[in-house]
Amino acid sequence: MKINLISDTVTKPSPGMLDAMMSAKVGDDVFKADPSVNALEEKAAQLFNKEAALFFPSGTMANQTAIKLHTNPGDQLICDKYAHVYNYEGGGVSFNSGVSCKLVDGDRGMITAEQVEAAINPPDFYHSPLTSLVCIENTTNKGGGACWDFEELKRIKTVCEKHSLGYHLDGARLWNALVAKGESTTQYGDLFDTISICLSKGLGCPVGSVLVGSEEEINKALRIRKIFGGGMRQSGFLAAAASYALEHQIERLSEDHAKATEIGVVLNDLPFIKKVEPIETNIIIFEIEEEAMSAESFVDKLNQHEIQIIGMGQGKLRIVTHMDYTDEMHQKFLDILRKL
Repeated sequence: MKINLISDTVTKPSPGMLDAMMSAKVGDDVFKADPSVNALEEKAAQLFNKEAALFFPSGTMANQTAIKLHTNPGDQLICDKYAHVYNYEGGGVSFNSGVSCKLVDGDRGMITAEQVEAAINPPDFYHSPLTSLVCIENTTNKGGGACWDFEELKRIKTVCEKHSLGYHLDGARLWNALVAKGESTTQYGDLFDTISICLSKGLGCPVGSVLVGSEEEINKALRIRKIFGGGMRQSGFLAAAASYALEHQIERLSEDHAKATEIGVVLNDLPFIKKVEPIETNIIIFEIEEEAMSAESFVDKLNQHEIQIIGMGQGKLRIVTHMDYTDEMHQKFLDILRKL
């Protein structure tokens, strides 16, 4: 039995999702003539109380499009030092938009309104980049699936309004945060100018993210997506998978969270584990006592049992639970961990 806990992106479509894909009504979405894509975009916009939405082949492209919407070349955005838009999008902020990042030293990928305000460059000081955007990631990937305090997000919104800054949410694992915190899509839609919503992580879709925003922003995003090469043809097969996931595969995320918590308990009991980061959702980040065992040796031992996890650098390891990680796999993994 092979167990892949590298990421929640490794899932395969469920039987119900495959049925939805195979029965999808499709057209040419470049001409906005794919009924399944149109239906998904309408559904996403309504969920977040936004005027419009646009389907993308990846969350990175959706984020990069949003950044280009809110900035001009030479501008600067504010984000946490762990932010995905800075660490894991290939330098796209600078390549695609000619924008730099002001990195803030937050807590597990989360920053405060006071830190945001302190990071804003004086707009009349033309020697420094013009601050134009704040980017937030929820849950935080490098922060171990941490969920933001919604009240802090509201305080940051106040700072953005005070200084006329755009406010973008990288919602790569927003569904996990909504389930864990009992929050709603409309709460986030009312707060942020734009939100990228990933469908291929916890929700188990094969491909895709959606960007939601105002009608004016999404009309501009359509052109940017074209420039980035993101126009797709009969993408309704993928959109049908996304619509199915939104209807059937959100609430079950709590199962992934429970399994992650149980893994954390077992890890904390192992004598060679140095630290396990707090676990709120489906990501476990932990460190090995180097004197007892190297991180590489730990990964190798798991590989010998056909269990895959991933290194995050700086001695940190990551485990991510997901919908294809079954109860049987879970028990096997816990047993193997206890015997290491």
